[in-house]
Amino acid sequence: MRFLRQSLVGIFLASLTLALLLVAAQLITGAVQEVMTRDSKPPQTRERVFSVAVQTAEMTTVTPLLEAFGEVQSRRRLELRAALGGRVVSLAENFEDGGDVHAGEVLVELDPADALAALERARSDLLDAQFEERDAERALLLAQDELKAAESQADLRERALQRQKDLLERGVGATASVEEAELAVASARQTVLSRRIALAQAESRVDQATTLLNRARIALESAQRDLEDMTIRARFDGTLTGVTLVEGGLVAANEKLAELVDPQALEVAFRVSTAQYVRLLDDTGRLIPAPVTVSLEVTGADLRASGRISRDSGSAGEGQTGRLIYAHLDDATGFKPGDFVTVSVQEQPLENVVRLPASALDARGTVLVLSRDDRLDSLPVELVRRQGDEVLLRGAGLEGREVVVARTPLLGSGVRVRPVRIDDRAAAEPDMVELSDEHRARLVAQVEASDRMPQDVKTRVLGQLREAKVPASLVQRLETRAGG
Repeated sequence: MRFLRQSLVGIFLASLTLALLLVAAQLITGAVQEVMTRDSKPPQTRERVFSVAVQTAEMTTVTPLLEAFGEVQSRRRLELRAALGGRVVSLAENFEDGGDVHAGEVLVELDPADALAALERARSDLLDAQFEERDAERALLLAQDELKAAESQADLRERALQRQKDLLERGVGATASVEEAELAVASARQTVLSRRIALAQAESRVDQATTLLNRARIALESAQRDLEDMTIRARFDGTLTGVTLVEGGLVAANEKLAELVDPQALEVAFRVSTAQYVRLLDDTGRLIPAPVTVSLEVTGADLRASGRISRDSGSAGEGQTGRLIYAHLDDATGFKPGDFVTVSVQEQPLENVVRLPASALDARGTVLVLSRDDRLDSLPVELVRRQGDEVLLRGAGLEGREVVVARTPLLGSGVRVRPVRIDDRAAAEPDMVELSDEHRARLVAQVEASDRMPQDVKTRVLGQLREAKVPASLVQRLETRAGG
């Protein structure tokens, strides 16, 4: 048995060795044949072809949009201040932060006791001034009558003197009578002078009485204004803010009680660079009333309002650059003063420009265009304006050429490509997604439960969610707000 086992093992090893020798001989023979039959010519290299997206350059008229950030303000703001100090005796029911008031409505009443007393004193002083004026006028009339009487007496004395002189000339008169007549004339003239002095004093008294009467009337008007200032009224329809007053409190003169703003007369103030400001000027150097659009992102939607540029600031501002511009808003439903918003301004139209993605332009100011044999050529262009992810270009020979919209480091002049043409209309459509029933119901419930979203915005968003396809941006905003 031992001999048989060893014999079988030897036969197996011999067979295995023979098989390995046959395999090695076959491998060596195949390698030799491959070397003998190999072609000595170098292999031909194939040119690499890249697939690129191209878009036809078309000259159009584009209205650029200038984007900036601004703050919503009210064009009508009124600080409610107390002209006089006093104790608050009455407040309006809606005199609170956020309270709506109407024009002419009584907001605050201060204690009017001191003002009423001052008004009565002013009325008494006016009566005294009126009495003094009447008395001065009567005294003036009497002084005028006394002067007329003195002048008449002086005339009589003058005629009597003349008669005595005539008698003396005819020899029937006496010198002593003439002297007596002269003394009487001198006395009459002195009386006339005294009466003129009295008349001047009476006229001066009338002037003083008139001045006193005017001062009394001014004092009365001032007292009446002080009494009216004890009651503070709303100048226009608006909303109260910054209310710091309570009933029964003491207020000082010129103390700020609240601020009244008109939520309907809104405007937006935004700052632009000097270069952007120059683009908003016309040929005469005046600011154009360009249309503006104001947007504010809220839960699930954007609040939007339109308006026009109205004016710019008179100075750049201390420590500021650029220009501050104001624009009136026509219908700003949902906006409040103090909102930080995004402002889009329509600039003056640009003619004969090409709108392309910003990735089509390189740092050297060139674009890659497609030649007839599907090879790329570099074409220099002029950058007119950047608009977000797009650029507005001009260049000789650019119109009608197919431009590569997305450049990579592998692309350059002379490279052969396989063009993939873009449909502009399809590219302009927003991304739409289809929602599952569960996902749609969750978003609808989120919108309905929101208490910060205005009702008109909520209705519009719910209408979009009920469509078969929903904008992807809307879904993303809702999920971001929900934390999902």
